[in-house]
Amino acid sequence: MLNQNQTPLLDALKANAARPHAPFYTPGHKQGEGISQPLADLLGKAVFRADLTELADLDNLFAPQGVIQEAQKLAAAAFGASQTWFLVNGSTCGIEAAILATCGTGDKIILPRNVHSSAIAGLILSGAIPIFLNPEYDPVLDIAHSITPNTVKSALQQHPDAKAVLTVYPTYYGVCGDLSAIANITHQYNIPLLVDEAHGAHFAFHPELPTPALAAGADLTVQSIHKVLSAMTQASMLHVQGNRIDCDRISKALQLVQSTSPSYLLLASLDAARQQMALHGKMLMSRTLQLADEARTKISQIPGLSVLEMPRLGESPGFMALDKTRLTVTVSGLGLTGFEAEEILDEKLGVTAEFASLQHLTFIISLGNTAADIEQLVQGFTTLAKEYRRSNLTLKNQVWTNIDKTLDYALQLSPREAFFAVSEILPLRQTNKRICAEIVCPYPPGIPVLMPGEVITKSVLKYLQQIQVLGGFISGCNDISLKTLKVVK
Repeated sequence: MLNQNQTPLLDALKANAARPHAPFYTPGHKQGEGISQPLADLLGKAVFRADLTELADLDNLFAPQGVIQEAQKLAAAAFGASQTWFLVNGSTCGIEAAILATCGTGDKIILPRNVHSSAIAGLILSGAIPIFLNPEYDPVLDIAHSITPNTVKSALQQHPDAKAVLTVYPTYYGVCGDLSAIANITHQYNIPLLVDEAHGAHFAFHPELPTPALAAGADLTVQSIHKVLSAMTQASMLHVQGNRIDCDRISKALQLVQSTSPSYLLLASLDAARQQMALHGKMLMSRTLQLADEARTKISQIPGLSVLEMPRLGESPGFMALDKTRLTVTVSGLGLTGFEAEEILDEKLGVTAEFASLQHLTFIISLGNTAADIEQLVQGFTTLAKEYRRSNLTLKNQVWTNIDKTLDYALQLSPREAFFAVSEILPLRQTNKRICAEIVCPYPPGIPVLMPGEVITKSVLKYLQQIQVLGGFISGCNDISLKTLKVVK
């Protein structure tokens, strides 16, 4: 039985940071002695004494046999995995490694269109062929949810040779689909279910939170421990269970996408965050849920505002559970766009959201938030509703509801082929029927509209132009003003 009180990696780092010796190894600042004074003034020198490299007592991330191995075993037990890998390049490298470990050139992988850009990078690196599924979409709220079991079943019937299914659980809005059903369908074809659980690392520690991906039947899940728990930014974990995943391939794939000079500050923060949750997770999540419930209740009572809640049972197969620590507030009833509301709250009322879309603002309430934070959040929305409300919906909101969001997609080349193909940059109006050579992802709704290898169509071009007119933001592509697009020559 593993002792979750232990922090083997953190303890080893602490001991080595305090050990008197003459350092003739990287990093160059030599435990803070050579650090820039402005940076030392900001952070203090103590943190740099622990910024160490792969010393004998600190193990090796790519071939762990000591304290890293011990820390990863403790993490696997705490999160319900059979094996866990620490990630210092964020969940991005975990998603890339998951695809590289399960798919080769020409292999098919089934995944939703609202995947993170890391999944597209995984397709480019592996040469896999994406079979994209549209997630369930709520046209009233203008929010994409999860893919449904039926869409996965239909895709596997059409593509029984697929090597894996990848899904997002939860979405950025905290929405969870029926992952257990998706796992059962996927496993009927004896292929693994890969889960981007970047925003669900806390699920395993409280019964009122959605079912963790591993408990729902996932074979592999990637979690951003820094996003909702207490690890440092960029620190994540990859978990595996069962025998459908080749663990050696995961290790080899991670060697391709992780730094060979991993930060021990990040690694130690994973060890410490695991111990914190293993020992106090339920208490911390109870308090976090209480704060979230208070915010949700009070904000929903402010005239003109509403919050995202669970639909009636069975009403939405792409929305089967909601992470209530994720708060999405619809502000269109105030006659404001989410972008306008975000700017007012941030610049004038001292409240900063995680992200904004045309109708909504979304907030992450985590173990680091306080009662004072919630009070300021509620007061901010109270002031927003009283002092910044408009009598009518903005023209942008009215126009957005009339946009045709039914788009035509056709993959002509694999993402890898298109990415490495000779390309040219053309004015947007000249790109119809050409093959896209870059990712084009508009916010809202945050789903890639074009990916490398897809044919550009009139419907897609019109949609992107309308998004821009309405104040949306285009990301992923070379020219975010969208005057030009990169296409295969």
